[in-house]
Amino acid sequence: MTDRPPESRTLPRTIRIERRFRGPPDSGNGGYVCGRLARYAAGSSLVRLEVPSPLDAEMLVKESGSSVELVQGATVVARARPAVMSLDIPAAPSFAEAEAAARSYRGFRAHPFPGCFVCGPERAAGDGLRIFAGTLRNGVVACPWIPDASLGDGKGRVRTEFIWSALDCPGAFSFEFSEKTPVLLGEMAASLRSAVYVGERCIIVGWELARDERRHFTGTALFSESGDCRACARATWFEMPAPLQS
Repeated sequence: MTDRPPESRTLPRTIRIERRFRGPPDSGNGGYVCGRLARYAAGSSLVRLEVPSPLDAEMLVKESGSSVELVQGATVVARARPAVMSLDIPAAPSFAEAEAAARSYRGFRAHPFPGCFVCGPERAAGDGLRIFAGTLRNGVVACPWIPDASLGDGKGRVRTEFIWSALDCPGAFSFEFSEKTPVLLGEMAASLRSAVYVGERCIIVGWELARDERRHFTGTALFSESGDCRACARATWFEMPAPLQS
């Protein structure tokens, strides 16, 4: 691939997903992994997760035609390619409305991955993102988010992989699924429209677009407190088979 964005030419050619950024206990949070790989692609990107990303392991970033691959040994973990984003985005609620919606977050009652970097209620402030999207109205969830300093780029802006992360899990809580049937991110396309800043009061909204049996298609958006859409994403989620009972 010859038409790489300038940033990708200075990035390391390996990626390691540290345990802090897990989703399930033994693999990376899907949105975070997508965001790390998307930094090597130009503009809006679609990232497909082929297998769960291992933790604390070096993975190689390889160019493959118009795509970028994240590879461990002979296994392709994820693929990123340019994508055109088209999404009808609902109006942003107020920050107070988002705070009220978050109080009904289903993950407080039961959560398949309570240690998830993005939405796990067991993660402390300053460690996880603590993004708890609850019902705003029928089919729409919302929550507030104030990015902490550990997410910054040294210039006051939130690093892009954390914006992808923030756009991830609220989509999963926009549709119903059994507490015993976890859902996993399959692919995600995101458009980052403008910078998000450390300490900024943000609002995140998620909604279901469609479903096809065990597949769910969702939209998410991140707004400033004034209602300016800073980023949005489309995602595909898969309900995993319920574990066998012993």
